[in-house]
Amino acid sequence: MPRRLRTALLLVLATALVLTGVVLWQNSYDLREQRVTVRAAGHDLGGVLATPETGRGPFGLVVFVHGDGPADATHDGFYRPYWEAFARAGYASLSLDKPADWLGQSMDDRARETLDAIAWARTRPEVDGGRIGLWGASQAGWVLPKVAAGAPAPGVRFVIAAGTAVNWLRQGEYNLRAELRAEGAGPERTAAALGRREATLALLRRGATYEEYRAGPDADRELTPERWAFISRNHTADASADLRAMPRVPVLLLSGADDLNVDGAETESVYRELLAPGTLTVRRYPETTHALVRTSVERSGWRLPLTALFAPRALFPPGLLDDQRRFLDGAAR
Repeated sequence: MPRRLRTALLLVLATALVLTGVVLWQNSYDLREQRVTVRAAGHDLGGVLATPETGRGPFGLVVFVHGDGPADATHDGFYRPYWEAFARAGYASLSLDKPADWLGQSMDDRARETLDAIAWARTRPEVDGGRIGLWGASQAGWVLPKVAAGAPAPGVRFVIAAGTAVNWLRQGEYNLRAELRAEGAGPERTAAALGRREATLALLRRGATYEEYRAGPDADRELTPERWAFISRNHTADASADLRAMPRVPVLLLSGADDLNVDGAETESVYRELLAPGTLTVRRYPETTHALVRTSVERSGWRLPLTALFAPRALFPPGLLDDQRRFLDGAAR
């Protein structure tokens, strides 16, 4: 083999080894993870209980509540930087796989599932049953207050709400308008889209079947019967009554300034009005999306996968993980 070719091959091999080392290092977390199975809301759900790498506990616990869509317990690894930050505050984390038939659930079903997960956690020797709280994103905004308001003693001790809304219908309209603005839609296109939305809402209000929806001229051809049933079941969701009924516990509300899905300012306003005075802490991050990922990363076709692979903690805006760790330190005190 010519020396020049041999040198090139060695350089390629060395580069591959270095990159592999970087990936392994960046995706190694100061955690102990154990797979668990939890009976929750009629399902046997797989999950992960992640505990601090050192110490025997019992540890406080953060129970994760997913947003919309299918999700495994780690959310394809996305949750691990959170778990690590919480472990550094002395907290374990529990997250379950979503059930395969998650589109058949109501928000009450999801709350029951979370309450069952809490009850299971209190049977574990490594968990301090008196220091259990919730972390939830997006759609979890209709689950977290319901669980916090309905949990039996000793109850939920804190809540971290990430990109949550209050009213399903207001959130939907905000999302539609924000996406149209981002696309540069003019008044005519915006009015037409809002008209189609109102026609769909009229069908939902009278309990129309999927077939009736599909027969309309404005039906989304990619919307499945299961998704239509899910929307029909949940489109009246509103967290106001549950927020008002929540006990006096610390709440951390997180949002991104570039969120196209949820109006973070409206959520903050309602939380301030309905939660007990002095319990709410708000952190709003500039140049950050609904997923609490840096906008420049999430909206880049190449930066997002490379960052997730080579520097997953850098997905998040500066301060996000530390703010949550400090909040847990305060909740413990």
